This record gives sequence, C-alpha cells and structure tokens, in this order.
Amino acid sequence: MKQAGGILGLALAPPLVAQAERLTAYSKTVEGVTSLQLKINGTVRTIQAEPRVTLLDALREYMDLTGTKKGCDHGQCGACTVHVDGRRINSCLTLAVMQQGKEITTIEGLAKGDDLHPMQEAFIKHDGFQCGYCTPGQIMSGVACVKEGHASSDDQTREWMSGNLCRCGAYPNILAAVREVAGKA
Repeated sequence: MKQAGGILGLALAPPLVAQAERLTAYSKTVEGVTSLQLKINGTVRTIQAEPRVTLLDALREYMDLTGTKKGCDHGQCGACTVHVDGRRINSCLTLAVMQQGKEITTIEGLAKGDDLHPMQEAFIKHDGFQCGYCTPGQIMSGVACVKEGHASSDDQTREWMSGNLCRCGAYPNILAAVREVAGKA
C-alpha cells in the first residue's frame, strides 16, 4: 500500500508543477491595465481596464451604463443581455477586450431620443415588469427574439426567451409584449 501511494505521488507531481509554471507564465501576459476601445450604442469609448474585465463590468463600472444588470454573474439569468453585432449575448460571460471593434447595444441605446423602441413601449403597455430588475435583459432578449424570427408562436417565444429569468413571475405580460411586437414586425 505504501509503495502504491509513492508511485501515485510521483506520477502526479510533474504535471502539477508544469501546470503551475504555465499558469504563472500566462498571468504575466494579462496583468495590468490596458486601453480598450468599445463602440457602445454608436459611440466609441475608451476605458482603462485589465483584460480580465467582463463586458458587463466594463459597462457598469467603467462607463456608468447601469441599465444592464448584474444578476447571477454566471450566465444563468439573462439580466445582463446586450446585443453585440446584432446578436444577443450574456455580457457577464464575455471579456470586454474581446468585443473591441464590434457594435455593442445596451438598453440605453434602444430608444431614439425620447422615442422608445417598440419593445419598450409594449413592455409598458402590457406591464411586462414588476420589480423591474430583469426588464432590461428581457427587453434586449425580446428585441433579438423578434429579429431572429423566433417569436411566431407563444411556445416558440417562451423557448427562445427561456434564458431570461423573472423572479417576480411577470412571464405572461412579457410574452404578451414580445408577441405584440412580433405581430407588427
């Protein structure tokens, strides 16, 4: 028994040492603040941040665009949904540095001046929010869902909006808002 443990220990030692060396080498390449240029809602903005900063944190902490919400920070709730090059993503799951050169749209960029986006108007009309915390992510996902052609039935809309959670349970109202906009598209 003692001999087997010794062999096992030797078998595991070199990879662990090699892995630690690789991690040390990698961390040296990403340390420090760097200049990032992000095109947010049609405007190029430059921030100074570490390359490990998520797009969500860049928006909220570095640009004061707090409409995009930090819900779970694990990509499970959809509160941080934004559009990148017209596609919806969970901004908590991507690094800001990876989004340079791309068109990023947040909830603040949907309205045109005082004119609300049709999805924003539908959410108000159908009371598609209660506490309002998930609402920006729901709206951004709803806009994408309609644009993608995934809102042609209640069941399809529910399926394609299933990545956005509402802890208050406003789902029937959210569904009504998305389906109304889809019917007008």
